[in-house]
Amino acid sequence: MQISVSTYQRGFTLVEAIIVIVITGILAVVAASFISRPIEQYRDLSRRAELTESANSAIRRMSRDLHLALPNSVRQADTTCVEFLITKDGGRYRAAEPGNVMQFESTSGTQFDVIGPLNSAPQAGDFIVVYNLGIPGADAYQASYRGIVGAGSTNATINLSTAIQNPIESPAKRFFVLPGASPAVSFVCQGAGTDAGGNGTGRLYRVSNYAIVSALGTCPVLPANATQPLLAEHVSSCSFNYASGVTERSAVLSISLGLLRAGESVNLYQDVNISNVP
Repeated sequence: MQISVSTYQRGFTLVEAIIVIVITGILAVVAASFISRPIEQYRDLSRRAELTESANSAIRRMSRDLHLALPNSVRQADTTCVEFLITKDGGRYRAAEPGNVMQFESTSGTQFDVIGPLNSAPQAGDFIVVYNLGIPGADAYQASYRGIVGAGSTNATINLSTAIQNPIESPAKRFFVLPGASPAVSFVCQGAGTDAGGNGTGRLYRVSNYAIVSALGTCPVLPANATQPLLAEHVSSCSFNYASGVTERSAVLSISLGLLRAGESVNLYQDVNISNVP
């Protein structure tokens, strides 16, 4: 006797497979339309946060340095840069005996005592400035109005290898110490603008370690591979506006900085108060 066995094959047809593929594709397109927008928003938000942090960090750095500016030393060639002499310390000098007195005849002499110790002893080659007014005869940008610290100086007594020529006495008996290596500092915006891709084309630099010049001509021009510290890039707009006001009172430097990257923009504005009391 023969026994026949029937085998039933189960599966799907080509038509069914095509229908499933089409439906899956439609669902993927719909899902992508819902997911892509939040992803784009997240990228835009991240890019905007990066720009904000970059601009804020640059302005904080500039504000911190400008608060150390020698009174009446801030100056500009134009609105794309600002220059000043930065201080590292300061104190009060002895104006009457006994002790080593700061002199105010034709020179400041070669030695004077500090009333109240400094944070640290000035280094040989540092500069001493008294009563800078930023005017002829009392201008720290002139080499003759900067005394040069000599060897053997302490935080209580300062020796000068080169005396200040024709110093003007400070009513508050104050003096300032400037770093000998890089007393002059500039913030320079270069190439600010926008390219076709919606990106800022400029850069913001902190420039130092250059020779002091008595008269400011033009803003420093840095090469593309400049080694000076870069404070911000993707700069679309940048300006500095200094209002000196009354010499004996505070001045204001207004900083406007705009960054642009892939169509996302950030614009920050900051007023920095600068003490001009010498």
